[in-house]
Amino acid sequence: MGDKLGRLRFMELLCVIVTIGTAIQTASVNIGMFLAGRVLAGYAVGGMVATVPIYLSEISDPRYRGLIGGISGCGIAFGTMMSNWVGYACSYAPYGPVQWRLPLGIQIPWGIIMFLGLITFMPNSPRQLLRSGKIEEARSEFTRVRRDLHSHKVHSEFTLMRAQIEYEMEREITSYKEIFRTFRHRVMVSIAVQTMTSLTGVNVIQYYQTILYKSLGIGSHTILALAAVYGTVAFLVNCITTRYLTDQWGRRKMILAGLGAIVLIEIYAAVMQREFQHTENRIGKGFAILGIYLFVVFYYGMLNSTTWLYGAEVLPIALRSKVMGLAAASHFIVNVAVTEAGPSAFANIHENYYYVFVACSLFFFVMAYFYFPETKRKTLEEIAAAFGDRVMNPDERDMDGESKSGVQHSELAE
Repeated sequence: MGDKLGRLRFMELLCVIVTIGTAIQTASVNIGMFLAGRVLAGYAVGGMVATVPIYLSEISDPRYRGLIGGISGCGIAFGTMMSNWVGYACSYAPYGPVQWRLPLGIQIPWGIIMFLGLITFMPNSPRQLLRSGKIEEARSEFTRVRRDLHSHKVHSEFTLMRAQIEYEMEREITSYKEIFRTFRHRVMVSIAVQTMTSLTGVNVIQYYQTILYKSLGIGSHTILALAAVYGTVAFLVNCITTRYLTDQWGRRKMILAGLGAIVLIEIYAAVMQREFQHTENRIGKGFAILGIYLFVVFYYGMLNSTTWLYGAEVLPIALRSKVMGLAAASHFIVNVAVTEAGPSAFANIHENYYYVFVACSLFFFVMAYFYFPETKRKTLEEIAAAFGDRVMNPDERDMDGESKSGVQHSELAE
């Protein structure tokens, strides 16, 4: 659907669906109605988180793609922060519908705001327009998003982009079997980087941190306050590293640094919880909580924005929506699995559940070291070369066209 409707139209549709879904949830009078709203909202959010990084990467200057593309990750962190503070504030509300209707109702305006932004001033993706054969419209949008370039530079970069996209479209494949065979490295990197984020244990730690705080003897309001501070730290470090590291240091280094730090921090957190969780040592319990906060610093600082951006920018234009859809599905499926297993795991193996994520993070660290190339400050077309794929030269493209034309004339003559 993302390819057929185009990036803007697809996101506008999802804004409408998520608004309907959140409104149904807020107005629910029974569990069936509530679940119907959850289905609609979940469908829209799943499509949105797969499409927004693609769209942002396609309209960005290569020098600042880490910053612009990373904004979607910062938005996720902002949502985490706000949901935690809303939860804390609503814990003071009288018991009843306000406690759950108000948090759900706060979701409603954001889909409307995004929809208005998309239909008024957001540019269309020039790459998607080229893929649809709308050459002049694509040129106009590209000129609009790259105002920093002189006219001759705009022309040369646009020509290169057009040549590469047309080359890829001529060899476009739709079978998933062929996609995995022809672009195995790029597809597996995109899916792996999304699966990896879930297997760091981020959502398990995020959702079940309240259980840890409760086991440390902390009161309910303080527990929600600590969770809100957790969300605030996530948002702040995500913004800082997106602004000052993603384009300057590079995606590969951030992924490796984040995974390496998470391995050490989760071992530390497991040890601290084993030693102090069931004691009266307040200082030791403080060190146990520190492990949770160190995790959020490195996960949101190094991985959150980077992985969503990296998963989108490594893919060829023809496969970007399809494979990012698979990658996002993998992310959510694994998230559901490890999160649903959380209560049983903590009840039976306790803090040793963290070692599952230590092993997974270590595995992905090795994979990233050997198979994740750097993409910073490269155009989306130049990234193909980092994976060993052919990158078209516009002159070469013209020669190919003349060669084909010559063959056609020869056939006609015969």
